[in-house]
Amino acid sequence: MNGVIIQYFHWYYSGSLWNEFSGQAELLKNLGFTAVWFPPATKCSLGKDGRGYDTYDPYDLGEFDQKGGIPTRYGTKEEYLAAIQKAHEAGLSVYADIVLNHRMGGDEEENITVHEVSSEDRNQVLTAPMEASAFTRFTFPGRQGKYSDFIWDHQCFSGIDIITQNGEKKEGIFKIHNEYGTDWTDAVSHQFGNYDYLMGADIEYRNPYVVQEMKNWIRWYFETTKVDGIRLDALKHISSDFLKEWITYIKTELDPDCYILGEFWKDEAEKISYFSDKMDDLISCFDAPLHYNFFEASKEGRNYDLSQILKGSFLEKKPVFSVSFVENHDTQQLQALESSVQDWFKPLAYAVILLSEDAYPCVFYPDLFGAEYTDIRDDQEINITIPKVEALPKLLEARQKLAHGEQVNYFDHPNCIAWIRKGNPDNSGCIVILSNGDEGFKEINIGQEYAHFKYRDFLEHRNEEISADENGKATFRVNPGSVSVWYSFSPETN
Repeated sequence: MNGVIIQYFHWYYSGSLWNEFSGQAELLKNLGFTAVWFPPATKCSLGKDGRGYDTYDPYDLGEFDQKGGIPTRYGTKEEYLAAIQKAHEAGLSVYADIVLNHRMGGDEEENITVHEVSSEDRNQVLTAPMEASAFTRFTFPGRQGKYSDFIWDHQCFSGIDIITQNGEKKEGIFKIHNEYGTDWTDAVSHQFGNYDYLMGADIEYRNPYVVQEMKNWIRWYFETTKVDGIRLDALKHISSDFLKEWITYIKTELDPDCYILGEFWKDEAEKISYFSDKMDDLISCFDAPLHYNFFEASKEGRNYDLSQILKGSFLEKKPVFSVSFVENHDTQQLQALESSVQDWFKPLAYAVILLSEDAYPCVFYPDLFGAEYTDIRDDQEINITIPKVEALPKLLEARQKLAHGEQVNYFDHPNCIAWIRKGNPDNSGCIVILSNGDEGFKEINIGQEYAHFKYRDFLEHRNEEISADENGKATFRVNPGSVSVWYSFSPETN
């Protein structure tokens, strides 16, 4: 089966996500999806205003009265578990979003020793060690020790971004002095000198008690939720030594079939590949370089060389371990990594990830359902509308019905490319053709066994029928700035 993930959320989603999904699980299955990636289900420091990435209590899935109430932004624990059950009943796998890097919203202040570092080079020390207080003690009073009595304190964290001295709050990046050292771990990205610190109270994975607690927690999470896989956030900031140990524990002790997908956000496939190799290919990774190719192609229009659309992508480098996407919650408009692919190019981008042989594609919620939201930038209210990608349901259908067999590329023109999916004994194939300029065409010899076969555009962007000659050769066309998916039917069935 040609697997497809749906990222079932976006940054500005508001509403009862778990309940909404429960009502749409069958629809998603019928559209061709095989897996759903849910946002983090854990209680946030901002309560219902959090998106799940400001993790407070990983054992609270919307069960305890903490941080302003019982539900998370997306609903209650009961609703979350019901949504997973609905997914399984529909035959969909569930990937849970897991935040390992930090905690936020500490319950109590502690007196700690810190030194400040430069935000541009975290190895550059700006101050001598100094005494301060910070919210580094997490006791979870609303949960009262249920599921775990582990208390997090400053020995569990390596850095913090807010301290108090002499009654005055200070913001910056402060390295916490604990019994595991006064330096950052070296087993992380070396961007900004050392990218161990990202936000909040940065978890100290050199602490063996923390490592054991995270093993205990993930066992509890799997037993409680019955999820089929996990998506791991912000991996370039987390100790790769810890990750390897923790993931190996999951694969050997909990679920050898657990699908693990990592966000190692780099625009260079070589660096993602290096990380993947370091993890002994235990996890897959998002293909950020391919997303940036789509972003640039959509901006440059006909000036972009379509024949290079896969160049430098993780899909090209390690296809078995890549997950391709067009947009996500970080790249959508008004977000920190904003690199939104323009609307006209999205059908072409989705054709690339949905109809290519090796891709494991992930579809973004607003591209399927549309989205409207508002945010404030520079003291101005900005309204954003993301329209549905109208061709997306047909492209999903084409993936299931037509995108089978060996792929042969015709990436031989800067404004018009095509590829064949040859099909197999049980499934027919197709010819996919894209143009980012004028109307384009490709003359392709499918093979003599297809002599006199006729072809139609599955997307119905082109209305004509195309006939192959006695040698199985035909000319396939595509509209300006568009995509067509040509499929064959034998003369006898015409």
